[in-house]
Amino acid sequence: MTATLETPLTTHTVTELDALESESIFVFREVAAEFERPVILFSGGKDSIVMLHLARKAFAPAGVPFTLLHVDTGHNFTEVLDYRDNTVAQLGLRLEVARVEDYLADGRLRERSDGTRNQLQTVPLLDAINEHRFDAVFGGGRRDEERARAKERIFSLRDEFGQWDPRNQRPELWSLYNGKHKPGEHVRVFPLSNWTELDIWNYIARENIPLPSIYYAHERDVFERDGMLLAVGPYSQPRDGETVAPRIVRYRTVGDMSCTGAVASTAANPADVVIEVAASTITERGATRADDRASEAAMEDRKREGYF
Repeated sequence: MTATLETPLTTHTVTELDALESESIFVFREVAAEFERPVILFSGGKDSIVMLHLARKAFAPAGVPFTLLHVDTGHNFTEVLDYRDNTVAQLGLRLEVARVEDYLADGRLRERSDGTRNQLQTVPLLDAINEHRFDAVFGGGRRDEERARAKERIFSLRDEFGQWDPRNQRPELWSLYNGKHKPGEHVRVFPLSNWTELDIWNYIARENIPLPSIYYAHERDVFERDGMLLAVGPYSQPRDGETVAPRIVRYRTVGDMSCTGAVASTAANPADVVIEVAASTITERGATRADDRASEAAMEDRKREGYF
């Protein structure tokens, strides 16, 4: 049929999620074109899971052309590690694991007095980047998580020591990304920069992306410390005066078990979580990560040293 002025045109509405997805996929393809040895940081947490899902979409029907890297503190949740390993096996991906435990065993690192290990991840991360000569490292950081992350560009240059200088940021006008770097330097890439926690959960719901079970409501023995609900386990034990009780909780973010708190919740599926997150006035890291509460500049100090 010949189109006429009276023929109605089919319209397609681009949603905010469509736009975010398109931008992230463009970033993955841009990195594949510009760099020789990119790697995706993959912990089995929700942001890294969404990031991997986007990478798969970016290169379908081919496989993901990047290695995965996990910096394992040794204090991870079992459910998350199981998810990580099952995903790698199912998709036939290559996973490199840098273990904090190895560094403690040979004396290159020492246990912290508070027993947490998130802040011990920097050295194993930088060593893995140097050992495998990764020149671009994808991270799942989002600008809404924390003030220091909000200062990042999507392409963030790191010097030969893996350090970040917030004053040495390149402009990214018109979504043009500069991946130029000197030998020894590398670029951290954040394809989820413009996403929020709510966007992540709406996307998980839309794409029906499976997650580790601890992201949804379940019963767990917990105790309260500094306003957080910490799980009882081999790496987190109650102190005198702290009462253990079974609670219905879920995790907004996952990390070192000794400093990652749960939240009271009955959200049993992505739709429930979307409603819960939409009503929240506290960021996920501010509410549930003790290591980010050390000071106003805690995350920025760690990023300057080479952490994500």
